Amino acid sequence: MVFRPLAIAIAAGLVAGSAIAQPAPVQADKPPADKPQVTPELRGDIFMAKKQYREAIDAFREGSPKDPILWNKMGIAYHQMARTSADLDNALKCYQQAVRLRKDYIEAINNIGTIYYARKSYRRAITQYRRAITFFPKEARSASIYSNLGTAYFARKQYQEATDAFQNALALDPDVFEHRGNYGVMLEERNVEERAKYHYYVAKLYAKSGRNELALQYLRKALEEGFKDKKQLEKDPEFAGLRDLQEFKDLLTLEPRGL
Repeated sequence: MVFRPLAIAIAAGLVAGSAIAQPAPVQADKPPADKPQVTPELRGDIFMAKKQYREAIDAFREGSPKDPILWNKMGIAYHQMARTSADLDNALKCYQQAVRLRKDYIEAINNIGTIYYARKSYRRAITQYRRAITFFPKEARSASIYSNLGTAYFARKQYQEATDAFQNALALDPDVFEHRGNYGVMLEERNVEERAKYHYYVAKLYAKSGRNELALQYLRKALEEGFKDKKQLEKDPEFAGLRDLQEFKDLLTLEPRGL
């Protein structure tokens, strides 16, 4: 298993600690303690936090060429700054090198899938997501991969397969759809063309699990983004527990608008 969280958290803790604690007096017979080492990974993580992706790549490259995590993080840096197909090519090469170094590196395998998804090669994205899931299908960190798999199925209009994947994601992590800005080691796909329908399906999943507040929130998003089949809201069994709520009745009167 390969996982090493961003070293920024460590650095932040060190900085916060030094701001609060009073420095201990230096004993005459003891040399001062060594300062924490600023590794290439730490410097790269700091640049990533500042969205200085080119500098982050240069920093990560100074680390060990046999470290799969550094290759994966370089891939994410290329991916985040992607302006051309060449940037995506470089990201893909970095992810692939990470997997060569560690065959079960599910975060890097997932990230390969996000490259194919960005290129609208959804079938290949699905293959990568399914491959990643096979290693640790029941672990919480696979929830985001199930979510990505569902999004890829959704893009292919395979709605039942998408729903099954989304349900698996929610079972492993009830807040999987609420994640934002994850640039650690694994990317989460949130770009969908049929956004109104996507949010409608998420609303159904939340309603089915009894999380009514989130179900209503995503229903509102779907309607505001152009979901027009309001009769479906009155038919889908997932919304049976919401139909007596005033908030639900108010949504049925909401006029769609483009965002």
